[in-house]
Amino acid sequence: MAPLLDVDLLPFLLFLAGTGLMILEALAPGAHFIVIGVALFVAGLVGMLFSPLGTAPAMAMMVLVVGLATLWVYREFDFYGGKGTGQTSSSDDLRGARATVTETVTATDGQVRVVEGGGFNPNYSARTEFGEIAEGTEVIVTDPGGGNVLMVAPTDREDEIDRELRRERERRERETATDHDTENEDVEPA
Repeated sequence: MAPLLDVDLLPFLLFLAGTGLMILEALAPGAHFIVIGVALFVAGLVGMLFSPLGTAPAMAMMVLVVGLATLWVYREFDFYGGKGTGQTSSSDDLRGARATVTETVTATDGQVRVVEGGGFNPNYSARTEFGEIAEGTEVIVTDPGGGNVLMVAPTDREDEIDRELRRERERRERETATDHDTENEDVEPA
């Protein structure tokens, strides 16, 4: 009975499989196929160029060694973006994040660009409960809503706490001003 696969054909098949996986990686980046693609490509290439290394055990060992080396290089140099800085761990990480309005935000439509921690694509659809927020306005994420549509509020909007703090600050300024005026009245001109 003839073997199902000719052993001399193995390096060529590995070379083709590695090439195909690397092409797929180029079409859909994200490091899904790059490590195994490079490992198969290099093992196949070495097996074709140096026929004594084209045996199945030698090819398996090369795939393993080259795969581990490629994985180390991929993780060490992080070709796809900044040691995890371009990603969020959950949508809750977006709560309190600052963003800039890139398309006017209303109750039904709009878009923002998260300044820090916005993930791979920092552009999100956004909605607001506070009327209309013009393009270019700085906003804060009040509800990440699962990460699909963010609820935002303008950063210059004054809530109850801000209003009370402002009133207290104004009251103290008035008291300081009246105390200062009273001190000036007690001093007689020379």
